[in-house]
Amino acid sequence: MFSLNRIQLIGYLTQPVELRQTPSGQSVADLNIAVPYSFKAESGEQLSGQSFHSVTAWGGMAEVAAQYMKPGAQVFLSGRLQTDTWEDEQSGEKRSKTRIVAMDMILLDPRTGQLELPKSAAKITSALNRADVIGNTTRDPEMRTTSGGQNVLTIGVATNERWKDKATGEDKERTEFHNVVLWGELATLTAAHLKKGMRVHVSGRVQTRSWETKQGTKRTTTEIIADSLSLLGVKNTDIAYSSETRAARMAVQRSGKGEKEPSESSPPPSDDLGVPEIKYESEVKVEDLPF
Repeated sequence: MFSLNRIQLIGYLTQPVELRQTPSGQSVADLNIAVPYSFKAESGEQLSGQSFHSVTAWGGMAEVAAQYMKPGAQVFLSGRLQTDTWEDEQSGEKRSKTRIVAMDMILLDPRTGQLELPKSAAKITSALNRADVIGNTTRDPEMRTTSGGQNVLTIGVATNERWKDKATGEDKERTEFHNVVLWGELATLTAAHLKKGMRVHVSGRVQTRSWETKQGTKRTTTEIIADSLSLLGVKNTDIAYSSETRAARMAVQRSGKGEKEPSESSPPPSDDLGVPEIKYESEVKVEDLPF
């Protein structure tokens, strides 16, 4: 697997589930999920509210959601972020919308009904909004400063998904581009060391915000608000030292047993462990996608 694009949610269904069928008979449903949040901003202000997410479920998962889920039901969903683009028929402008394609779903409500919300128990009744991506940066960092003096950094991260089309047997590939926002010290450190093309792991929460253009048209964008970023493929001196020390101990042990040291002409140990390339197959046909 060359990259990672995963999101996990624990939230509440906001609208009835409408099941529909593709021309080939595949079941599909869109779930509108609200996730309550509460966190402390870089300014120190405690913010709370709800984030809303559009989730697409396919096959048996869609059928279960339509049969058993009602508005207000709590659910766990795991999937991947996918951004669809199209051209507006009237204005000709390019439009886009980011949604979650569900891969796992767990209904969380007991059969006897939801429990009453305990008082003064916010820390143990919080929901989940977690995104993790591993990919390559698509541009150099763009540092800005807010009117309040806070550093904010925007980067782009690209992830790839590969699968085999069941109908044609062809290998397919899709690239997703994620907007990632970092704040404060994390933004400053990232701007100092990150360059275009570097490989990173980003973890944070998904947020969709909207605004109006000067022409009065409503626009939305979906971002990952990162709380951690790790540069990948970098050396670690502590690990290197431990490896050298372990190699030296093994050499002493071999010497004590009368074993010969590898000669300079001996071929180096192979890094090829015979691990096959993992290929993922999708149950969803491209012609079934409703866009």
